[in-house]
Amino acid sequence: MLLELLLALLGYTGDLIIDQREEQESIGVFLSPNAPISEECTFKLAPDISFIQPSERDVIERLITLGFYYRELDRFATKSRNLSWIRTVNKSPLSRTSEVTTGKKENQSVYRRAIANGIVEVLSVYRSAVLQIEQKLLSDSVPILATVTQGLNKFFVLLPPLYELILEIERDSICGGRLLNLLHKRCHCGVPELQACIQRLLWHGHQVMYNQLASWMVYGILNDQYGEFFISRQANGDTEHDSSQPDMLEKFARMATNDGALADWHLGFHISLDMLPEYIPMRVAESILFAGKAVRVLRNPSPAFRHQDAEYHQHKPRGSQKLQGFVERFSFQKEPSLDKKIGEELLPQIEADKIETMLQDLKESSEFHKRSFECAVDSIRATAASHLWQLVVVRADLNGHLKALKDYFLLAKGDFFQSFLEESRQLMRLPPRQSTAGADLMVPFQLAAIKTISDEDKYFPRVSLRMPSFGISVKSSQVDLPKAKAFSEGDSSVLSDASEMSLDGWDGIALEYSVDWPLQLFFTQDVLSKYRRIFQYLLRLKRTQMELEKSWASVMHQEHTDFAQHRNDRVSYSISHQRRQRFRPMWRVREHMAFLIRNLQFYIQVDVIESQWNVLQAHIQDSQDFTELVGFHQEYLSALISQSFLDIGSVSRILDGIMKLCLRFCWNIENRESSANTVELEHITEEFNKKSNSLYTILRSSRLAGSQRAPFLRRFLLRLNYNSFFEATARGVLNVVRPRPTLPILN
Repeated sequence: MLLELLLALLGYTGDLIIDQREEQESIGVFLSPNAPISEECTFKLAPDISFIQPSERDVIERLITLGFYYRELDRFATKSRNLSWIRTVNKSPLSRTSEVTTGKKENQSVYRRAIANGIVEVLSVYRSAVLQIEQKLLSDSVPILATVTQGLNKFFVLLPPLYELILEIERDSICGGRLLNLLHKRCHCGVPELQACIQRLLWHGHQVMYNQLASWMVYGILNDQYGEFFISRQANGDTEHDSSQPDMLEKFARMATNDGALADWHLGFHISLDMLPEYIPMRVAESILFAGKAVRVLRNPSPAFRHQDAEYHQHKPRGSQKLQGFVERFSFQKEPSLDKKIGEELLPQIEADKIETMLQDLKESSEFHKRSFECAVDSIRATAASHLWQLVVVRADLNGHLKALKDYFLLAKGDFFQSFLEESRQLMRLPPRQSTAGADLMVPFQLAAIKTISDEDKYFPRVSLRMPSFGISVKSSQVDLPKAKAFSEGDSSVLSDASEMSLDGWDGIALEYSVDWPLQLFFTQDVLSKYRRIFQYLLRLKRTQMELEKSWASVMHQEHTDFAQHRNDRVSYSISHQRRQRFRPMWRVREHMAFLIRNLQFYIQVDVIESQWNVLQAHIQDSQDFTELVGFHQEYLSALISQSFLDIGSVSRILDGIMKLCLRFCWNIENRESSANTVELEHITEEFNKKSNSLYTILRSSRLAGSQRAPFLRRFLLRLNYNSFFEATARGVLNVVRPRPTLPILN
């Protein structure tokens, strides 16, 4: 009886204590570890036993439940710790296929294996207690049931909750971060012994997590064979789904030419919310993700960068070059030896050892302290961000590239774009041809570069002009056919419509900037698209200003030529003088247009771009953190877009209409010999007055002028309304139709 009871307490049934599950399945042998866990206790006393009293039967029935819990926990631990799956690597494909088809292959989990190790520790304590009871019963004549009950009483608090735990794990296939979540919730209980036991299991689970963190944050390697870590690689299916979109195709095409580290940085890894433990905040998880990606970048520089960096250190004259500004403060103190790997220089081994030491201290702690964990992660993230900052800012000359983008995308090199627009002025009078528009623009682009760009400008070769073959240019190219038809049929109205549509044809001009590793981490495609958007807006504005100036210069040159030819002819001189008098209202309209465009251009270039550039430079001087630098640059671009009104649909549409009207006005007054232009000029003048006054009304509203999104807007409004002209004419402009100004008959 004693031996039967002790064996049953260790999960072995016999004739006295039977397993109903084995009896029902008629297998007659001990259950395999692969058999599913039973959802209810199946250990019972044999029904044909008559020599046991009912009270004793109740005690024995209660005791043998511990044997059932022990057996199920042991089966779970044996199954989870089984390493036979390692041998599947060397199996033939046929055997692997048979395993899949028969369903014998189980989903493995390193976290379950770690929890199983903790359960084995608990079961070893339980076995020791049973052994002590056996020794005590054999050595002393003491009551059997009372001694067994007294020796195993504490396990009634531990084994049933552990059984419920593994039952839930098996039933819901819980693994990875979700398993840590489950254990963390079970830790919050009022039983100290059970709480200590669950915390020990959680400690075993955290050992796996810390190993994965060390692999990720020290070496940049994602060690997650079964997809249980909360940092996971982007699934191929998601990538393929995204690449089906047109805007993603271009992005992946560009990335295909670069190394894999760049793709990993932007699209390679993400946070798996399903596996993120609830007690780890999203901010901390994002810091872990960033730190691992930064270490991957620092340890795996591109071959081109290694070659370029080696050449730089070989040919750099010692002591002859001084880095300006903030670069001088953070230059390396000693020349790195060329025989060392660039990756080791970017992330020194001493820094990697510090990161590993911090994680090792967390790993050795008996409990998980959230505050200590977050502080360690923040420190590791700061270390990775600092070294990434030195790579991007100091070694890759970030500030020089920012200055180049300001020069070319924000039109800081005004002489270059003035020359380019002058050289391409006659070309832009015609609608662009879709097939050759880009090649046509390269001629004036290169001429402007020869005139204004010096050979010492090392950033200009990275700039290229692009005329997209979609969107606006496609629409403008569609007017070629009706235009030819208009010439053949003499239909001036069709020609007028075609020329109006062709005004938008050259708005698709865009700049491209070639970015090398590692600046591609900073200048993403989204960032460059924002620069292109601002560039297109500023180029249209500068083109409009130039056309207004050129139209005035052209007409005045013609007037002076006529005056020189007819100054001795009184009749012709009198006609020319009267003609100039009749054209005064038209020049007044042109001056109003030029006044608005000049002030808008001055506001954007000086009040917006220069002021925000100074703010960005101050941030770069003070920051040594890559993520902070990215945030400052995003704020810089957002401020440029918002303070230039590109994100306000009503204002941007009005400005777009004003620039179109100015260009139409310039082209009409240069063709002033045509009497058909009189009605068109009157219409342009009326529309310009409406739009300009509407623009002033919107900009002076308290929603814009009184907000922080445009701190220098009041200066712009003051320049526009210095003599209260706009304020007087803007009253009731949306409700009152003002009379058209009288323009001369152009004949």
